[in-house]
Amino acid sequence: MPRRNRPKSSRRPESTARPLGSGFGFARTETGPDGDWIVRTVPAAQAQKDYRCPGCDHEIRPGVGHVVAWPADEYGTVRDRRHWHTGCWNSRKRSGRGFGLR
Repeated sequence: MPRRNRPKSSRRPESTARPLGSGFGFARTETGPDGDWIVRTVPAAQAQKDYRCPGCDHEIRPGVGHVVAWPADEYGTVRDRRHWHTGCWNSRKRSGRGFGLR
């Protein structure tokens, strides 16, 4: 009989990610010095427009995977979303760039 490579339990671990209505996957909440942010990963196949990264001020070209972040509070709207290079978003806490975008 072949071995199973996954646990026999059908129970899945709980996740802090939640589905969004946009159909682009899951979002997670991250905390930074400037508050809580909702962050969603945009895969390269879904990236179809040019954006300007607030972390490095360079373009994010179509076909480049990146993240979208917006404030998690009740005042965060669609207009507050920012598209970041994944590396810029991950290093923003060290560099201090990009904070205060509210």
